[in-house]
Amino acid sequence: MLTPNAHARRPRKPPVDNAQPANSMPRSEQAYSHLRDLIGSSQLRPGTRLRELDLAASIGLSRTPVRAALARLEAEGLVINDPVRGMVVTELDHGMVSELYVMRDVLEGTAARLAAQHASDVEIAVLRDIAKRDLELEGDFEGLAANNRRFHTYMYRCAHNRYLLKTVSAVQEALVLLGRTTLSVRGRAQTSHQEHLAIVHAFEQRDAVLAESLTRQHIQAAYRARLNMLIDEDPQGRTRPQP
Repeated sequence: MLTPNAHARRPRKPPVDNAQPANSMPRSEQAYSHLRDLIGSSQLRPGTRLRELDLAASIGLSRTPVRAALARLEAEGLVINDPVRGMVVTELDHGMVSELYVMRDVLEGTAARLAAQHASDVEIAVLRDIAKRDLELEGDFEGLAANNRRFHTYMYRCAHNRYLLKTVSAVQEALVLLGRTTLSVRGRAQTSHQEHLAIVHAFEQRDAVLAESLTRQHIQAAYRARLNMLIDEDPQGRTRPQP
């Protein structure tokens, strides 16, 4: 028979904590995301040496997830293992930048042509909304760059071609290495906005030929702006390695 104080003597079960940890992302994913953001924002510039120990200390993780993150970035071409300097952020010379924009010209022109043929009216309306958002971001170059990526990524999806999307992913990864957006060049943001609106109008008219032509012109204008930026940064056509 239980005494009056029997319940009091029973050990209490600890309370169940259903809260999720502040960052439930795997540590290697945390390290990868952090390093990729640093490369994309040019805080880790092309040629920068990547020391596991220093990176682990700055991120607040052990060397193991940092090593896994670097291996993934190397597989994506964002970092390379230089025989002299060790692991460094990949450097793009003028020739490599040219090759990258040639691929953008081909792929985005194709995506625009397919989008004009296959995108739904709702999808085209969403593209117009994204393009209009540029006006709210005037002077915010990071915001403009993010919205520009949103526009182009959604245009790829509007093409409704899964093989095109797979091919595009490698090019999109390489774009991270370009660093500062061309939208920071004087007048380029306004011109790019008008080019986006013209492309969307071609979609609305279901004019596939015009959509492809306008998109290729848009990429070529971005390429010219990029070359001018590279020439200003290094007239010799070389990237400056960082210590």
